Amino acid sequence: MSNRFKPKYNIKKGDQVVVITGADKDKTKPRLVKEVLVEEGKILVDGVNIKTRHTKPSAQNTKGGIVKSEAPINISNVMLWDAKAKAPSKVKRERENGKTVRVFKKSGEKI
Repeated sequence: MSNRFKPKYNIKKGDQVVVITGADKDKTKPRLVKEVLVEEGKILVDGVNIKTRHTKPSAQNTKGGIVKSEAPINISNVMLWDAKAKAPSKVKRERENGKTVRVFKKSGEKI
């Protein structure tokens, strides 16, 4: 990504999203967004893209073992979950009293 223009995404931390492509694809199960990595164009979603890592025993982790953690996925692989329509929906931005508001295209509800 260039430093000149910062990309704008309609997905923020704490939103409910649905994975629409990839190994964890499930268009009926909404999941929580943990973090949005704007510069990389990636997103951390709860319970999606689980990676296992085998760690050796160390001073901090005396047992070692297998550690499971979420890895980021591309932001284009998810859609926002519209609770009113109970389906994934696209989002548009509207100006309201000088502030930008995200609005679902299916139901017209504000996020």
